[in-house]
Amino acid sequence: MSAYLFDLASLLGRWLHLITGIAWIGASFYFVWLDNHLVTPARKELIDAGVGGEVWAMHGGGFYNAQKYKLAPAELPATLHWFYWEAYWTWLSGMFLLCLLYFAKAETYLIDPGVLALSKPAAIAIATGFLAGGWLVYDALCRSALGRDDRLIGGIVALLSCAAAWGLCTLFSGRGAYIVFGAMLGTIMVANVFFVIIPGQREMVKAKHEGRAPDPVYGLRGKQRSVHNTYFTLPVLFAMISNHYAMTYGAKHNAFVLIAMSIAGVGIRAWFVARHKAHERGGRTSPLTLVLGLLALAAVAVALAPRDSTPSTARSAAPPHERFARVETIMRQRCVPCHASAPTFAGLTAPPKGVLLDSPASILAQAQPSLVQLSTRVMPLGNITQMTEDERDEVIAWLSDGAPH
Repeated sequence: MSAYLFDLASLLGRWLHLITGIAWIGASFYFVWLDNHLVTPARKELIDAGVGGEVWAMHGGGFYNAQKYKLAPAELPATLHWFYWEAYWTWLSGMFLLCLLYFAKAETYLIDPGVLALSKPAAIAIATGFLAGGWLVYDALCRSALGRDDRLIGGIVALLSCAAAWGLCTLFSGRGAYIVFGAMLGTIMVANVFFVIIPGQREMVKAKHEGRAPDPVYGLRGKQRSVHNTYFTLPVLFAMISNHYAMTYGAKHNAFVLIAMSIAGVGIRAWFVARHKAHERGGRTSPLTLVLGLLALAAVAVALAPRDSTPSTARSAAPPHERFARVETIMRQRCVPCHASAPTFAGLTAPPKGVLLDSPASILAQAQPSLVQLSTRVMPLGNITQMTEDERDEVIAWLSDGAPH
């Protein structure tokens, strides 16, 4: 029953995280698009009313006219819509999943003794430190004199993010490092909403209620953090889905992969943001950031491409049926406790991802995926079944030879 409840909590948590994440990112992307498509109003009455820009759009069979005031309208409307619960619930559901999987089962998902032998409390404390410390350092930089230069602060944040990615990959399992990195960026994003953007908006509303002119600094500060959030988005999304692709977090140089994929995400997103303002440049948009992003993706593709491996002569000389029998024995000891129709490993009620390795036919059917999982050292997960290096090498050599049987 406990395993069932764990799986149910994970399912519902992931579903909620996905739903709220879509709502938050959708709203964020829309408002970035909206801001960058605003044009100076053509009607004098709008300019006199303080409207700084407007945009016309059509959706769902209707015409829409969105207007943005330079500071605030002369009178606040009776109903004012806010956008923040999407962000808060995305973070809350994400933290629930982080605690449920990566903290509660840190010895399986977060700690890799082959990377660094950490105790469970130490691993959780370090991960939590990255989440809190990432925000504190980022916020301090943005509030400092450095934050007045958007390009400078952007470059500094990018360099520190790369350093954090590298540091996490030297501390945790690849899978755990990627998730904590994404959680750190996600925490910065929602903290921007909670501590900067929404308080600034509330202050502007308060100023109008009190008959004061709103301080433009709140709008400028919120705009800066909102732009940062849009560039963080694609790296966070990559980190969220990375656990499904062992070739990334299980790579020998997984920090390089994480950094390169983040650069790709930022570059591609920057190009789309720039395209929003193409009307200001006669419809032209520099392809530089897009090319940078695509080059980063190409570098990852080349780096992760499988290499031909040469098995040892002694193992290759053995008859195919003997090699297969030996592989079956190893998998029965190291893989089948989890990957069987009725797993014997504690806490499992079904084989992970439905992968079965409990028969000759299923072993052969999973030959290529098994080669990836074993070569990247992702499986056995956390090496919980204590597969030896000789056993790993023997199975990899057999798989690399085409799984002769």
